[in-house]
Amino acid sequence: MSGALPRVRLDRVTHRFGDVTALDSVSLDVHEGEFVTLLGPSGCGKTTLLRIVAGFERPTEGSVILGGDDVTRAPAHRRPVNMVFQRPTLFPHLDVSENVAFGLRIAGVPRDEIRVRVARALALVRLGGYEGRRNYELSGGQMQRVALARALVNEPKVLLLDEPLSALDLKIRLEMEAELRRVHRETGATFVYVTHDQREALALSDRIVVLNDGRVEQVGEPDLVYRHPASPFVARFVGDSNVLAVEVEAGGAVARIAGHSVPVRSDGIPPGPAWLVLRPEVVRLSPPADEPGLRGVVRDVSFRGTGHSYRIEVPGLHDPVKAEMREGGPFALNDEVALGWDPAACRLLPRSADEP
Repeated sequence: MSGALPRVRLDRVTHRFGDVTALDSVSLDVHEGEFVTLLGPSGCGKTTLLRIVAGFERPTEGSVILGGDDVTRAPAHRRPVNMVFQRPTLFPHLDVSENVAFGLRIAGVPRDEIRVRVARALALVRLGGYEGRRNYELSGGQMQRVALARALVNEPKVLLLDEPLSALDLKIRLEMEAELRRVHRETGATFVYVTHDQREALALSDRIVVLNDGRVEQVGEPDLVYRHPASPFVARFVGDSNVLAVEVEAGGAVARIAGHSVPVRSDGIPPGPAWLVLRPEVVRLSPPADEPGLRGVVRDVSFRGTGHSYRIEVPGLHDPVKAEMREGGPFALNDEVALGWDPAACRLLPRSADEP
């Protein structure tokens, strides 16, 4: 990818709806063949950004460049992109084959070529043999596959996907995730995907772009974003980490939390206020021992199939500490527990003195 023009370049894109700033100077490069996910909570600007790439919205400021061409003012139908929406918008009066072929017919593609490309697209999404079926004969997952085939049959340079799995149940969603990964590998197309589901983003993406209030908080590979969040927001949103206010002591290997000294990895943070990031799965719970240490009381417990999830009330902390354990316990409501973790598994982030 080095030296090549990015397939998508967003240059300081800002978008306002009246007095509301939905996007604030967003810059991003998406390279040929990448699967990039825009991740964030509702209202963070991710769908607006996707619609700007598609040409359905024009940015208030900034540029959209596709394959080296500035398309900021080009209408949607003049852009080499296609979009798959949250709910499949199939024509009810057309069968599967006719739905997939619709864009090709509008473009005046010869009939024989249409037949070949439709068959290839349906085979790609594993719907060969479904050509004559109507909407009411398809499941939700099958309808979304038809919508995906209809987008791919036009051979777009960029495929835009706006939460295409959110309306599906869990089993179908997991199956569609595997299908999307396979289709992406087999086509080599550039995918830009929108979701608010952290697990989905981690499972699908080459890179994740975390958005918050119209700004980019972090861009990186899934493992990097999960294990090395760049901000407290990313830590909380991706992986539901504990983010605890601590005071780093001189030497950097110990921090004070709720009146106790706990081991940490310094991460180059100077003595003073900091945020301690602990993913729930690295927190260890055990029966309290006689020696001093961080303790709390179990206030919530739930079984998650692979283990138990806990919320621990710790005196001196505003929020409960979340823990997930596959082994050990299980502990019951109102049990007193000791909390611990491997210092190498935690992370410190800067915190200003006026932050709570």
